[in-house]
Amino acid sequence: MDALNKKTIEDIDVAGKKVLVRCDFNVPLLDGSITNDKRIVAALPTIKYLMEHGAKVILCSHLGRPKGEYRPEFSLAPVAERLTEYLGKEVKLAEDENVVGDNARAMANALEDGDVMLLENVRFRKEETKNEPNFSRALASLAEIFVNDAFGTAHRAHCSTTGVADYLPAVCGFLIQKEITFMGSALADPKRPLVAILGGAKVSDKIGVITNLLDKCDTLIIGGGMAYTFMKALGHSIGDSLLEAEQVENAGQMMKDAEAKGVKFLIPIDNKVGKEYKSDTEAMVVNSDEIPEGWMGLDIGPESQKLFADAIKGAGTIIWNGPMGVSEWDAFAGGTIAVANAVAESGAISIVGGGDSVATVTKLGFSDKMSHISTGGGASLEFLEGKELPGIAALNDKD
Repeated sequence: MDALNKKTIEDIDVAGKKVLVRCDFNVPLLDGSITNDKRIVAALPTIKYLMEHGAKVILCSHLGRPKGEYRPEFSLAPVAERLTEYLGKEVKLAEDENVVGDNARAMANALEDGDVMLLENVRFRKEETKNEPNFSRALASLAEIFVNDAFGTAHRAHCSTTGVADYLPAVCGFLIQKEITFMGSALADPKRPLVAILGGAKVSDKIGVITNLLDKCDTLIIGGGMAYTFMKALGHSIGDSLLEAEQVENAGQMMKDAEAKGVKFLIPIDNKVGKEYKSDTEAMVVNSDEIPEGWMGLDIGPESQKLFADAIKGAGTIIWNGPMGVSEWDAFAGGTIAVANAVAESGAISIVGGGDSVATVTKLGFSDKMSHISTGGGASLEFLEGKELPGIAALNDKD
């Protein structure tokens, strides 16, 4: 898939046209209030461009998992309110329990150029996640152009991400364009050396990513819970650390493959270990081949932090996905913070994805030091695996 060759909103004339825009407004709510509106803010450039160019804008998104039925606590009403504040213009919510109902149709027909409306949660319809044509057709019937700007769901073939594209000209918004430009270029033509940093709990979640990156990167750094499966493959005793026994052979093979391809493969040389899996457990630092029985690795140690930081220093491009330890606990966040620091200071083109890595970068105030923070967890991983993302594949190619 040549993701970089997809049409964007700048390649078509939207003036006076009804434009259906799939956004990612899957924001966290507490007692009906939005606790973090980053995803709404990320959609604003596309929405504002369409408004300024005279489009009649019809926004849609999912929120949570209402499981195919109308549930008021999953209504997009709070999103409509927040959009109204940001755009300085009322964004009405079409309150149809079946999403595309009489309200939505009447409202869409009454739109003036530059107006914006919002449909109800597309997952109120059970057809949405099954990508059934009747709902795709209903959504498409409201508009003349489809814009996908929801990278976070681009790896899902749903009615509102791919199905609609069967019935309308389909292009991407600025957010998807930014994602595929940064990640596509990092994989296809990176400024070298390309350093990939992978963390998180499971090797099994990242096998495809590691395999794909071994053909592309110069250095691969492994941290987090999955590092202990690699240590086990080297014959180290890992105590009670996280282990995917069925992946040990695989892990060993990946290290051999890296050597054969001339890729530097780094795993932690020391670890901060704890007695129990809890934030205030007794802790100490030990070498990777000396984790005692009854102890578990919960973060990378100071020597590993230095080793990884040195490898990051000289990078031209950095891809980072996943924490180095149990980063939500202050006592075991040191490794992830050290990596975030090194990436922020590297001066490299840096792409950060995955909830925990993004949370650390944001918490430390480093967001503006990263070239790109990916808005899609699962989607960015599948992109790094080299998989075709249905929500992007469905868009029209440039001529």
